[in-house]
Parts: sequence; structure tokens; C-alpha cells
Amino acid sequence: MSRLQLALNVDDLDTAVEFYSKLFNTSPAKRKPGYANFAVDEPPLKLVLIESPGRGGTINHLGVEVESSEKVHSEIARLSGEGLFTQEEINSTCCFATQDKVWVTGPADEKWEVYAVLADSDTFGTSPKLLEQNATDDSAPSAGCCGPSTDDPAEAATACC
Repeated sequence: MSRLQLALNVDDLDTAVEFYSKLFNTSPAKRKPGYANFAVDEPPLKLVLIESPGRGGTINHLGVEVESSEKVHSEIARLSGEGLFTQEEINSTCCFATQDKVWVTGPADEKWEVYAVLADSDTFGTSPKLLEQNATDDSAPSAGCCGPSTDDPAEAATACC
């Protein structure tokens, strides 16, 4: 099963979890310090909440969760074949999960990931910095889901898209 992912920055994780639990009539699938995610059945949605005081209400990144690593690899081939710049992260730990993923950047500089969760992790993890399409563009964000090398979700979120 594939589902859309929406990763939001929130000012207060407890308040956000309470609201989204009511909105989607479900409890978080995973809850860690500074982080929660919901696996919503209807509509099919992976909602990720990243505590980032002062940035609440903004999109952190977007994604599509797929069922397998094989699907991630087929998307890498398809997206590359379409001429899109891709950044691959294979067997990386991010957002308290080991994942295979590929990143692309939309026309308004929005970051999208296609990913499969391979296993849970006890640590928030790190992601390598996304390569920039144009090395001369200093305004482009350079961090992916988990930002710079840090295990602090709040610090990582401030570097996210």
C-alpha cells in the first residue's frame, strides 16, 4: 500500500498530537521526544509531526511511503529517466526508522521523498545533506528529512525543508 506523507513542523508536540488524534480518530503509530507519526488508514496518509518551536504550521517536507525497497529503486529509475535530479539514501536512519529513500525537489523548492521503512530505530538518526542541483545556488536548502548530523529532533527540524 502506498500513501502520501505530510511532515509538519509544530510548536508544541503534545498539543499537536492531541489535535491530530481527534482529527483522524487514531493514536500515533510512533511517539518519541520531539517526534510523532500517524499511520492514517482513511484517507491513506502518513502524518509526521516534528517539534520545532517557532516554526509551527509550516511544511517540513512531503513524501510518498511505499511498501518495499524494490519500489523505491524502481522510482529512482523512473524519476532519473524523467530527467529529475535525485538524491538516494539507502539503508539510512531518519525519523526513528531505517529507510531506503530517494529525494527530489519540486519547482518551488519543495522537498519530496519516496521511501520504504525497513525497521524501527531508537535514534532519530541523520540524513546526508541533499546535493544541490546547481552548486552556485546558495539559496537552496541543503538538508533532508533529518537535517545535519544531529540526534536532536528540534535542531534537525530547523534545517529541514
